Amino acid sequence: MNAQELQRAVKRLAEEIAERARAAGAAPRDVAIVGIRRGGVHLAERIRAELARSLRAEPPLGTLDIALYRDDLSERGAAPIIGPTDIRFPVAGKLIVLVDDVLYTGRTVRAALDELVDFGRPRRVWLAVLVDRGGRELPIAADFVGVRLQVADEDVVEVRLTEGGAPEDAVVVKRRGT
Repeated sequence: MNAQELQRAVKRLAEEIAERARAAGAAPRDVAIVGIRRGGVHLAERIRAELARSLRAEPPLGTLDIALYRDDLSERGAAPIIGPTDIRFPVAGKLIVLVDDVLYTGRTVRAALDELVDFGRPRRVWLAVLVDRGGRELPIAADFVGVRLQVADEDVVEVRLTEGGAPEDAVVVKRRGT
């Protein structure tokens, strides 16, 4: 995906989320966006900005760092790098839109759900991803998808965003190790 395709996908994701939230009877104040560190945070910010236009209200934004919730923590070494989790709104009763850049095995989402419920019991959780690359190891599916790709297990899907230091927005598929 180039920058224009990526922006169109983000806008379409936000429109679909707004439409489904209205259909579910959710008031704008009941919707909150939570980005999964690292890749989902900037996408969550972009989706939130688009949602604010659609809902005519700015949903609260939170971030999750799942480092301590991963199921491979013992395999990653003694000192995982932990970033901040920042949720400054009540999760209980909210319609939470969990945002990540790439959905692959499902393990990141599982860890994010485990951490999210430590903050309260949401009314509902929807998953929005920019890229669904297939290859699930857990029974997890996204509610909103920007693009679906079929890539080999040895390939890596990178979402490059200017907020993360990339020269331009893009989604790139490359061979692992290159």
